[in-house]
Amino acid sequence: MCPDIISHRTHLMRVSGGVTPLLFSPCGNSAALVPREDTMAELSDNVSLPELNSLLQMDPNLKPYEKDFNRRYALLQKLLSQLEEAEGGFDQFTRSYKTFGVQRQPDNSLLFKEWAPAAEALFLTGDFNEWNKFSHPYAKKEYGKWELILPPKHDKSPAVDHRTKLKVVVHTKEGDRLYRISPWAKYVTREEKSVVCDWVHWDPPEHYTQIHPRPKKPTSLRIYEAHVGIASPEGKVASYDNFTNNVLPRIKELGYNCIQLMAIMEHAYYASFGYQITSFFAASSRFGSPDELKRLIDVAHSMGIVVLLDVVHSHASKNSEDGLNLFDGSDSCFFHSPPRGEHALWDSRLFNYSSWEVLRFLLSNLRWWMEEYRFDGFRFDGITSMLYHHHGIGSGFSGDYSEYFGLQVDEDSLVYLMLANHILHLLYPDCITVAEDVSGMPALCRRVEEGGLGFDYRLAMAIPDKWIQILKEFKDEDWNMGDIVFTLTNRRYGEKCIAYAESHDQALVGDKTLAFWLMDKEMYSNMSSLIPMSPIIDRGIQLHKMIRLLTHGLGGEGYLNFIGNEFGHPEWLDFPREGNNQSYHYARRQFNLLDTDHLRYIQLYAFDRDMNRTEDKYGWLAAPPAYVSAKHEGDKVVVFDRANVLFIFNFHPSQSFQGYRVGVPVQGKYKIKLDSDETLYGGHGRVDHNTEFFAEQQPFNGRPNSMLVYIPCRTAIVLANEEIDYCY
Repeated sequence: MCPDIISHRTHLMRVSGGVTPLLFSPCGNSAALVPREDTMAELSDNVSLPELNSLLQMDPNLKPYEKDFNRRYALLQKLLSQLEEAEGGFDQFTRSYKTFGVQRQPDNSLLFKEWAPAAEALFLTGDFNEWNKFSHPYAKKEYGKWELILPPKHDKSPAVDHRTKLKVVVHTKEGDRLYRISPWAKYVTREEKSVVCDWVHWDPPEHYTQIHPRPKKPTSLRIYEAHVGIASPEGKVASYDNFTNNVLPRIKELGYNCIQLMAIMEHAYYASFGYQITSFFAASSRFGSPDELKRLIDVAHSMGIVVLLDVVHSHASKNSEDGLNLFDGSDSCFFHSPPRGEHALWDSRLFNYSSWEVLRFLLSNLRWWMEEYRFDGFRFDGITSMLYHHHGIGSGFSGDYSEYFGLQVDEDSLVYLMLANHILHLLYPDCITVAEDVSGMPALCRRVEEGGLGFDYRLAMAIPDKWIQILKEFKDEDWNMGDIVFTLTNRRYGEKCIAYAESHDQALVGDKTLAFWLMDKEMYSNMSSLIPMSPIIDRGIQLHKMIRLLTHGLGGEGYLNFIGNEFGHPEWLDFPREGNNQSYHYARRQFNLLDTDHLRYIQLYAFDRDMNRTEDKYGWLAAPPAYVSAKHEGDKVVVFDRANVLFIFNFHPSQSFQGYRVGVPVQGKYKIKLDSDETLYGGHGRVDHNTEFFAEQQPFNGRPNSMLVYIPCRTAIVLANEEIDYCY
């Protein structure tokens, strides 16, 4: 893995120091925090989970940890009570983006407000006062707050013009003078030759008005994971407008109903993939203006597509001049003091979730993206690092429940996640939250009233690792059907998973896309449909389709694809950096490959499109888990049914099967609805789609009925019963 690329999935390796968990204090003063050990017995006795029995009935093995669940819920209720008492409730508290940073008042005066508890003095400087460092001091308020009011100009216009630069000047108790960007800055830019970002006042005379309502939460979630900057064949940073005009129509055509946007929160270092956040309230200006991002989301909504933000609340960039680090001159402020407040492998800072003002900042950040830009939810990055004091480093997570409870759990951050989900789902019932967790934390995706953390979905992160392992280590004839099926079905009952064969993690430099693992350098010369397929291309195209369909049908309650991989994008992903001479060659998606009709990429694209459309019709992602009736090691065949749809996979590299008996749940006439061997998809056209298959009452492989089918080698087919109404 290139050291310049941040890959959270692979960097859970280092233990950091831990301290006794603390209760929250609304004053933000660490001296007022109370050790939990003295209070939690009383709290958990007074507060009980209203629906814990539902969770324990679903998984009786959690019964020994009943007190842990009650304690966590008690902490949440305590915090909600404190919010009500100190702030008038969470609604006002989470709208603090309307009072902090810079706010234009009705008379066009400007109110500036910051939290800098360790600062000796604060001043505002910028273009508006010709960068005078002392002319505009903030007034010190309670609890580390600072305020400044700038009256309007003589012409009644605001004292700070739109698109002019500002800085907060922080004087420390040690006598240092620091130049900082407001943590609440809504717009940040970086000049081409500069290494530091600038806070730019954003207050345009007219704002883009979004007109299309949010779509309803999809029943079957089909996610297109995307990065705006790479969404073009050109060797440059692509724009919001390019994504809106050129990529959204493709996503709609492909049948995805959800977009997960990466790298939107401002990050000074482009090659961090958006995971080293410097300005949490600013949409990245390298892709365009805030209004252009709003239009992107609005147009997506007009297409019936929901949009999730890849939110990073697990850590923050170490940058100080243009980030949160050392904002008030102290090594804490928003973070724990070292060593707890540092993640050495990520080279970043870790939030202090027990701080009242950190909670204000992070919860308001979520609310800001929902309200200002009208995102439809979040994919929370790096959850494993948050949940445990050891950050998952050096922990293999065997699945023993003792790993998920006790002193190794960071209950400050766990309760923050419970609180965030609780508030989001109360305020926005259709909000979607997805957790990136490798540990398998029980109840992660159960409601907080049951003892869960409240997420809607978790990423099935073992699945892509399994596919890469198979392609790296095993010959086709040695593929273990049982092992593949186990990986795809090994998930907690009642907790929804997002399945994927590959995401951005697998595409990063040091790894390769699935297509490149399968076909490698032959993709450069043998992808033309005007010439016969070489054995490598033939194998790669067939397996690429089968891997994705098997993952789609069996692996979860949602499906995710990373931008470009739907058509077998070659090579890998690498952002411009010193190590590659600032090249954009691998920091782009070559959609132009689809515009050349004789290249086989369009065949993979067509299969991905029809796979999603078939799911949209039959709804297997919204159905209960599949019943696997066959995983035959010798034949290399997997058969399962889900949503009364039958899936048959023959992974055998050379053996086709005529008259192959498969079990089905329902009698009647079945017809082929999707066939990976169809010539349209780069297959060999060996299956007659006019064939009707009749299931008879002959039990087979645990199903009450069965029928005979023809299944060619390296082929997957989906059949549906013609006599069933599939409306769902």
